[in-house]
Amino acid sequence: MSQDMRFLLLSAMYENGGNVTHRHLDGHPQMFVYPFESQLGTRLVADPLSAMFPVKYRWPVFALDAAPEEDYEAIIDEELKIRTKTPQVSKFRHMPMELSDDDRRERYVRYIGDAGRSRANNVAMFFRATFDAWSDYRRTGKEALYVGYSPIVVVDAPTILNDLPQSQILHVVRNPWSAYADTKKRPVPLSLASYMQGWTFNQYYALLHQRTCPTRVHIVRLEDVVEDSQKALGPICEKLGLESTASLKTPTWNGSVLEEVYPWGTIRSATPEANRATAMELSSEERDAIRARTWQYLDVFHYTNFI
Repeated sequence: MSQDMRFLLLSAMYENGGNVTHRHLDGHPQMFVYPFESQLGTRLVADPLSAMFPVKYRWPVFALDAAPEEDYEAIIDEELKIRTKTPQVSKFRHMPMELSDDDRRERYVRYIGDAGRSRANNVAMFFRATFDAWSDYRRTGKEALYVGYSPIVVVDAPTILNDLPQSQILHVVRNPWSAYADTKKRPVPLSLASYMQGWTFNQYYALLHQRTCPTRVHIVRLEDVVEDSQKALGPICEKLGLESTASLKTPTWNGSVLEEVYPWGTIRSATPEANRATAMELSSEERDAIRARTWQYLDVFHYTNFI
């Protein structure tokens, strides 16, 4: 069953605009768009990158001897599970949503009973069960693919594309100055050196996998999304055989217009002016340090003269 399901998986380094792009895709009539970050990773992910990136953002690894119920619980999916299990503490508690986690799990187990356990089927049926259990999801009847967003998941692109032959990856990149300035607003932010290490690793893998698989790995700049989201995302949709619809112009939640993308991410005002102003919040020393640590990617993404 996973061999026939179509997916678009979004990737972005933290505060690079993955959530902004995700919300602009939300209203597309041909897409099932996951409500929050689709944190598909499990605690069994263990490789050299595990020390750099949280396992919840990685492509999952499942125990060979697990049961479907255990696979379901192993998928971290923190944001949606908190919203469904303990909505009173969810940062999305103000967003209307009728979805029972028990119902979703029961559907998942039933679907895996038909499809069989595998990493590909586990992921595919997790998405299918989510939208089948989401009773107030605004369906159009035209949905043709599933959309998920897991920060930094582009590092696992070869495995994803091999597991799901009908999948595509869209990586979002943002200038490193604005990205770091927004990261500093987190309760416990990464240091400049640690953040830039992650930022450069993400761009390296995105460019590498786009070069090796250009028809299935795509890159878009947040700067282009906030300048004209339909112009930036419309061509991606057309490459997927979908329409470039006017819905791409507006960030939404389950089709309802959002005044700001927060709390999906730290970006509140997704405009070119706000993006540039955010970069200028940094000190001159910070701006110089970032340029020194990201110099090899600034020309590639046309950021050399951003500030």
